[in-house]
Amino acid sequence: MKSLKQLLSAKGSQVHSIGPDAKVIEALQIMAHKDVGALVVLEGSRIAGILSERDYARKVILRGKYSQDVAVREIMTADVVTVDPSRTIEECMALVTQRRIRHLPVIEDGALVGIVSIGDLVKEVIAEQEQTIKQLESYIHS
Repeated sequence: MKSLKQLLSAKGSQVHSIGPDAKVIEALQIMAHKDVGALVVLEGSRIAGILSERDYARKVILRGKYSQDVAVREIMTADVVTVDPSRTIEECMALVTQRRIRHLPVIEDGALVGIVSIGDLVKEVIAEQEQTIKQLESYIHS
């Protein structure tokens, strides 16, 4: 099973972020423009939280607030689960399932080096299973 380091080297390590004092409308615009479902909230180089579409739906829309009036820090998830790049895809799948989260910032030596989503993890699991099937079919036919 691949490690996150291997996945990030193939996927890329770009992380989209925003500051905690920015307005939620700015975060939504970035997410739409970059076609991502979450932004890491950074105070300097420190992770202050993560802001997802789910946070927006539950903490702004359903409460009748306006995204122009609400700061990111008011709705972000402050308790961010992070992982080391040495973790395997399988370990990360278990973690996102257990914690019911969709995004994992990857931290190496205290620095943010990437982020993976549940979609990235599922895609990798499927690719590995397809490879295993091909190998088994080749073995059977030879």
